[in-house]
Amino acid sequence: MRYTDIQKLEDIQFKRLTGITWSTFKIMLIELNKHIPTKGRPSILSLEDQLLLCLSYWREYRILFHIGVSYGVSEATASRIVRHVEDCLTKSKLFNLHKRIPAGSELDWNVVIVDATEITVQRPKKTKEKL
Repeated sequence: MRYTDIQKLEDIQFKRLTGITWSTFKIMLIELNKHIPTKGRPSILSLEDQLLLCLSYWREYRILFHIGVSYGVSEATASRIVRHVEDCLTKSKLFNLHKRIPAGSELDWNVVIVDATEITVQRPKKTKEKL
């Protein structure tokens, strides 16, 4: 959803959609405003839409191609936007966005491995029966 479509949502509905409150969204926007590039081509998306794109990527685990189509940008552009937003918010140190996986004694997870390889299905051949 674009920013123009969700401005009328109440705080509870907005949190259900994005995972954060309006106040956190506004703080994130203030931090992103500090990192607007002065050179180069301006983005097609507004800063609000860029942040929403990133939040939808984090919240829904959709692939970047689908998110890009939803926002009218390419998959590569969606990836660049997510990386830019993550980097800006991480540099601000106001948000807990860990990019590094803990190593050694800090590592205490249960791991589940899922085999998602594609295997051809063997189906019986159709036979023509005459009645």
